[in-house]
Amino acid sequence: MRTSAFVVLGLAALGPWACSRESEKPPAPPRLFATEAAEPVRGAPAPAAPVFTHLTVKARGATTELERTAEGWRLTSPVEAKADPYAVDAMVQQLTTAKFKATVTASPTDAELKKFGLTSPSFTVTARAYVPDANGGGAEDPSRQRTVTLSGGDENPFDGSVYVRRDGDAAVYAAEGVVRWSLDKGPFELRAKEFLGPLDAAVLQSIEVTAKDHAYLLTRDPDGKTWRMVKPEPTRANASRVTELLAAFAGQQALSFPEDTPAARKALGLDAPTVDARFVPSTGEPIRVRLAQVTREGAPVVHALREQGGRATLAEVDARALTTLDVGVPELKDRRVLNFPREAVRRLEFHPGGKAAPLVVARGASPEGGSDAWRIEGPDGGPARHFRVVKLLGSLESLKAAAFGEANVKRWERYGIGAASRSVVLRDAEGRELARLWLGNAVPEQDERLYARGSGPDLLEVSASAVAGLPTSAADLKDAPPGGPDGGAAP
Repeated sequence: MRTSAFVVLGLAALGPWACSRESEKPPAPPRLFATEAAEPVRGAPAPAAPVFTHLTVKARGATTELERTAEGWRLTSPVEAKADPYAVDAMVQQLTTAKFKATVTASPTDAELKKFGLTSPSFTVTARAYVPDANGGGAEDPSRQRTVTLSGGDENPFDGSVYVRRDGDAAVYAAEGVVRWSLDKGPFELRAKEFLGPLDAAVLQSIEVTAKDHAYLLTRDPDGKTWRMVKPEPTRANASRVTELLAAFAGQQALSFPEDTPAARKALGLDAPTVDARFVPSTGEPIRVRLAQVTREGAPVVHALREQGGRATLAEVDARALTTLDVGVPELKDRRVLNFPREAVRRLEFHPGGKAAPLVVARGASPEGGSDAWRIEGPDGGPARHFRVVKLLGSLESLKAAAFGEANVKRWERYGIGAASRSVVLRDAEGRELARLWLGNAVPEQDERLYARGSGPDLLEVSASAVAGLPTSAADLKDAPPGGPDGGAAP
């Protein structure tokens, strides 16, 4: 009795195909997509992996056509769009390497096909590929072309496998559940969700945004690296922040792709958008993106419309997309306090404040050094430590505003900034002023900050610790005397 019980349990574990005609089972094919007529002889070189060029996927009530291009996989139907590289790579990987798990039945009856869900398959994939020759060619060689059509049926609840059939092969096979997961994809799953990109700051020439709370226009400077705000006020723009905003905006994921019609655009509020952005690249058509919000079943829903030339894409997106570009002037301004060409600096003047004489460091020929040596001018002059001056230049170049204060200040003396203020002046070889930093009073209730004025027109707040290292005497730029600070002999 115990033996009989084990047999019954074993049959149950095998699933619906356990009672199939065992004598009719042929050996299981080695792969879903077999490129050779028979499995390679052991020890022989493995056949070259097929290179897939076209996929037709019928699933989720739709048919999706995909083609491989030089830029990657693209959907050609039901829409023209970039394919999701992860979804297509997973599909190609299964087609290339997956093996059938078992042969369920070699000659299924109509009743068995219905039982396995193969009378009306849940998904069908037709894949075209070529087997490359030794040099990787063969795409146009008819003898190297291969095509297979796989139809997937129901899932076996006992082990999660899926029933599969191949065109030209009567047998029903079992494949691992991951095969279903990879092949059973509709147009949305196979389509790239990041539909707004690319919005590469490196190739854009201007960015104009009109949003709910803010509006601005940014243009690229002639140097091709920096940005300038034109509206609402002319000033240097924060290039790194602009790049961050573009990356965040271009990375928005589509939640769905509704049908794009004039009626749909109007119903979704895109005729009067909350955000209207225009991106002008150095080459190609400008890109316009509009975003609007409507209420659906009591919940806010946001849609984005991307237009470039004759192409348009409508997508539902996360509500956070509405605020990604809706930023104010302080966030877009360049926080660098000083703007100067570092390689042109040949003279630094450190003014301690009041009527005290400045500490001056100049770069040029000297008896003690070469033409690039830094030398302290004045009665207590001499060679300056090169790395110390270079470090000071780096600190001044990277000095950032912690906050912006009053714009277009009329009375700088209110903040302790004037001719007698502590300051630093940078000059070129001809003595022309490249940049100037003024340091003023401590910010009320912010003792760790000082008011400052730099290359722009705004009142700034800078960290007191960031400027604490500015030299006040020649000794700050020289090597310590032998034997210690007092010049005496070491104990």
